Amino acid sequence: MAWQLVFTEQYNRRAARFLRLHPDAGGQYAKTLKLLEANPHHPSLRLHALKGKLGGLHSISINLSYRITIEMLITRSEIVPINVGGHDGLY
Repeated sequence: MAWQLVFTEQYNRRAARFLRLHPDAGGQYAKTLKLLEANPHHPSLRLHALKGKLGGLHSISINLSYRITIEMLITRSEIVPINVGGHDGLY
């Protein structure tokens, strides 16, 4: 199944701010997005469903410190990034 990343304007602003604050994570961030599009279930992404107020969303790991929350629209094979940041900031 081929997946397509769909970026919203709001996410692009959040991602730009994240990369401005954490320029050291830029390479890992780009690599994570490529892997997400190729295979969202790859073990290194540590994809998992979220609960509580973020129920319905999933999380993937950029590295041990940073995460991306995503919405996976299974029927249309689309992945919509929602937010990016540190573990405590997202959850």
